[in-house]
Amino acid sequence: MTSPLLPVFARTDLSFEKGEGAWLHGRDGERYLDFGAGIAVNALGHAHPHLVKALTEQAGKVWHTSNLFRIPEGERLAQRLVDNTFADVVFFSNSGAEANEAAIKMARKYHAAKGQPERFRIVTFEGAFHGRTLATIAAGGQAKYLEGFGPKVEGFDQVPVEDLNALKAAIGPETAALMIEPIQGEGGIRTVSNAFLRELRALCDSHGLLLIFDEIQTGVGRTGKLFAYEWTGVTPDIMSVAKGIGGGFPLGACLATAEAAQGMTAGTHGTTFGGNPLAMAVGNAVLDVILAPGFLKEVERKGLLLKQRLAELKDRHPGIIAEVRGQGLMMGLRTVVPNTGFIAAARAQKLLVIGAGDNVARLLPPLIIGDAEISEAVNRIEAACEALEAEQASAAQRGAVQ
Repeated sequence: MTSPLLPVFARTDLSFEKGEGAWLHGRDGERYLDFGAGIAVNALGHAHPHLVKALTEQAGKVWHTSNLFRIPEGERLAQRLVDNTFADVVFFSNSGAEANEAAIKMARKYHAAKGQPERFRIVTFEGAFHGRTLATIAAGGQAKYLEGFGPKVEGFDQVPVEDLNALKAAIGPETAALMIEPIQGEGGIRTVSNAFLRELRALCDSHGLLLIFDEIQTGVGRTGKLFAYEWTGVTPDIMSVAKGIGGGFPLGACLATAEAAQGMTAGTHGTTFGGNPLAMAVGNAVLDVILAPGFLKEVERKGLLLKQRLAELKDRHPGIIAEVRGQGLMMGLRTVVPNTGFIAAARAQKLLVIGAGDNVARLLPPLIIGDAEISEAVNRIEAACEALEAEQASAAQRGAVQ
């Protein structure tokens, strides 16, 4: 039967009927350990009781009123984000791409408000992924996402990560901002050095530019801090957030200093659904859990445990795993074999992991993952490695016979 869905996704023939914590129950009758978490979205796992309670209680009250009226739970969530970050103001959206659109518009409007509308260009970095809108695919600059969609949206200049000379050469009189992911997620769990991020901050300060951090994948506890910039000693002017902030409910946010946001006055931007009461109830519930004393320290500890166990696996299976990357519970395995084959082998062991650029398999477990489940995941990865090694040995034997 032909699916009525637009065929833009290469879907695995697997679906789920129930989730509990770090586990998913497939309609095939199998139970899977989820180390993808909906692409870093299900920060608190599946069916977390506090999130379920918050959503169902709000659903019995009011779902949507629009931003023509005050939404008290949104004001509360914004204040909590301001209190726990560098930001002074928050704009709520439905997704990461929308959060990045807000960040891009804010950077351009900042300079226009200061009498320099010619400053609209944003320098971004090769391997980046900022979303799927026309502007955000232009910001990412990857040909595979741009092809076939007409002229590229003007105003974005890509340079290699960590190439300071190329970055300096790209900054000109039309430059408005620099935009970067502290750890590239789709790009292959590639961590940007703190030294390079400090250079970005210095360049922004000396040239009057804004610094935008895309923390859509790294944010909301994923690295062991509420946001990854806290590890770096660098504070951005604007930050986009999504994925984990809603724990599975569609929610994004653009955070900014009052200075950076000065051009965003009434009528300059908007959203119909963003910041609706359902999303705000869930977002507050997510922060209840993540900001609880000791929670982020546990994420940091579990991330170190996972990285250590993965490093041991790499040493035992050098023909399968080439490199272990990442921080906290945002880990990547660069594989020797095609990452698609590795992901399929893991899925055969009832472990769900996700592909990324640079031949990487991403491990993005829920932040509530337990030590025993980390051990179980490592055991299943080892079983996948052994199965792939057996395939390699069989192929080599067939080649020798021929």
